[in-house]
Amino acid sequence: MASLNLVQIIGRLGRDPELRYTSSGQAVCSLNVATDESYTDRDGNKVERAEWHRVSAFGKIAESCANYLAKGSLVYVEGNLTTRKWQDQNGQDRSTTEIKAKSVQFLDRRNDDQCGGDARQSRQGRQDRNNMTQPRGGSEQGQFDSEVPF
Repeated sequence: MASLNLVQIIGRLGRDPELRYTSSGQAVCSLNVATDESYTDRDGNKVERAEWHRVSAFGKIAESCANYLAKGSLVYVEGNLTTRKWQDQNGQDRSTTEIKAKSVQFLDRRNDDQCGGDARQSRQGRQDRNNMTQPRGGSEQGQFDSEVPF
């Protein structure tokens, strides 16, 4: 009988992606994704619960995640569960189960000034835009009064 190892989650990043490269030069990006659920318990109290998922992306997917995602980004991740085992500094056996991403889709809405694709604006791009100075002088300044630079 065949088996299936498939995971699909939609959630928000709990922190900025962490990009690193293996000794062979392959990009690896670590994501922490939170999914949440809410329900009403027997006593009628609303209960909210978050589940945290470790996600590893590789290659071009990893680089895209590092460039376009940030803490709070909404993502759809599809992949499979993998378990890694190792020994820590004290010789204790450790293991972790994570999602090895086969695809990551960026679900946040685009800003009005972005064109095409589902890619999010990079953190660097947001920082650059947040650090821009507004033009000084008569008629140009009026067009920026209602805009928030983020």
